[in-house]
Amino acid sequence: MTLLTFPNPHQMALSIRATALVFEDPKSNALLRRIELVAPSEANVLVIGETGTGKELIARHVHQLSKRADGPFIAVNCGALTDSLVESELFGHEKGAFTGAVNAKEGWFEAAHGGTLFLDEIGDLPLSTQVKLLRVLQEREVVRVGSRRPIPIDVRLVAATNVHLEEAVAAARFREDLYFRLSVAVLELPALRKRPGDILPLARHFLRLYGHKLGSPQARLSAETEAALLAHPWPGNIRELENVIHHAVLVCQDNLVQPGHLHLSRMESRSAPVKAASREDALEEALIALFEEDYPDLHAKLEHAIMRTAYRYCQNNQLQTARLLGISRNIVRARLIHYGELNPKTQAAAPRADYSELPKLDAAFAIAD
Repeated sequence: MTLLTFPNPHQMALSIRATALVFEDPKSNALLRRIELVAPSEANVLVIGETGTGKELIARHVHQLSKRADGPFIAVNCGALTDSLVESELFGHEKGAFTGAVNAKEGWFEAAHGGTLFLDEIGDLPLSTQVKLLRVLQEREVVRVGSRRPIPIDVRLVAATNVHLEEAVAAARFREDLYFRLSVAVLELPALRKRPGDILPLARHFLRLYGHKLGSPQARLSAETEAALLAHPWPGNIRELENVIHHAVLVCQDNLVQPGHLHLSRMESRSAPVKAASREDALEEALIALFEEDYPDLHAKLEHAIMRTAYRYCQNNQLQTARLLGISRNIVRARLIHYGELNPKTQAAAPRADYSELPKLDAAFAIAD
């Protein structure tokens, strides 16, 4: 079994990140083999996974298996950077570049020179910063805020996200060219519930860790406790499992963790099926209900509802709507004009049509979103 931890896991007590990662489940072992193939290259890497699954540990492992292992590994959470300072943090700034810039400062790209820069939650970057990040990746140089002098850099970028960047691209919230630049090599990290073979090895690791810290080195899990751990959906992933085991070690007696010692969350997983049905099943059920109610001109109404919903989802952007639906922009424009969503002369959006007679379809679209 391969176990990954942070260099100083005892300092991660208040972190929302996963502090350990094991490769015991078949899906995890397949991911490990892919990491070993990707890591030695210089390709940019995109790690995809829910919060608390261990994306930074994957990035660190990529770094350790690469030719840059002796160089720095810098981890930056893009979601924690304010819009006003994000460019200064990433690219650096010169003295006097803005109010409060009393000294020149190198950015994270310069700090990671010769090593790896890990940008977590890359989808949270403002569009204006995405443009500059793309240029840095293309030119291999940064320009500090307040300067015109480019500074060469030698950095491998590993980015991570817990959102679907393809959807963000379709909604014009993330640049398509940057997405393709980042996703040269993609590593998909499954949620803990999708790799059940890792649950008990992780639980035993945390049991040993907190058992030694709290003076219960012989603590163990009962068979009933192991069954409860395997049955839980773990919406908080590995971080939730660590907290559960930490609490269990605190309250257990006779060094035996029983199901009653587990403080399990009642939250549902964000990706859990809605009402035990898939998105496709929910949409199919809504359509069948409409068929049974015998709406007149149903096909035209459905087409209008799909076009209108997609257009609004893409913030009234015709090109993005066309990409989302897989049709040409001319078809989108013609349909929007036909349905009165666009004025053919002014291109101004018409008042929204009232489709309250199709509540089931609206609900289905809400499920599918």
